[in-house]
Amino acid sequence: MSVLTEYRHRPDQAARPTLATTGSPAEIAFRLAASPDRWRPAVRFDPAARVHTLVCADTDFEAWLLTWLPGQSTDVHDHGGSAGALVVLAGALAEWTPVRSPWFGPRGRTRRLRRGDVRPFGPDHVHQVRNDQLEPAISLHVYAPRLTTMTRYSWVGGLLTPVGTDRAGADW
Repeated sequence: MSVLTEYRHRPDQAARPTLATTGSPAEIAFRLAASPDRWRPAVRFDPAARVHTLVCADTDFEAWLLTWLPGQSTDVHDHGGSAGALVVLAGALAEWTPVRSPWFGPRGRTRRLRRGDVRPFGPDHVHQVRNDQLEPAISLHVYAPRLTTMTRYSWVGGLLTPVGTDRAGADW
């Protein structure tokens, strides 16, 4: 039984991955990306919102497949203290990260991520990811430790301010 099938039928239990899953989130993401039989069955697109599907997890990490139609994006968010990495499997994505500035307002850096690019990040990383291209995109995101919360942010009075926290098991 594949990991994906196991999750669809037993979402309360972690799958036991068969590939080596030790290492940094970026190393795990590379290995999973090189095993399309692990993630390809989860590829589906929804015109209403990006789709995120848990494809692999154990006690120390989890991996999510995300699909993005043109114009779909996340809110500005963190990963609740988890480090991670994302790898683009198809298409291209834009990642916006805020930068510290003596000036008020939404200042940041946009990085273009194309097929095969990996973007590791630390536990304090805040960003927004979007598909600003005309083609669909697919990405794989690995988090270690497993996500428990994600805080969403907005610009309020010129400052990046928390506006809500999503919790594993309740909001995703």
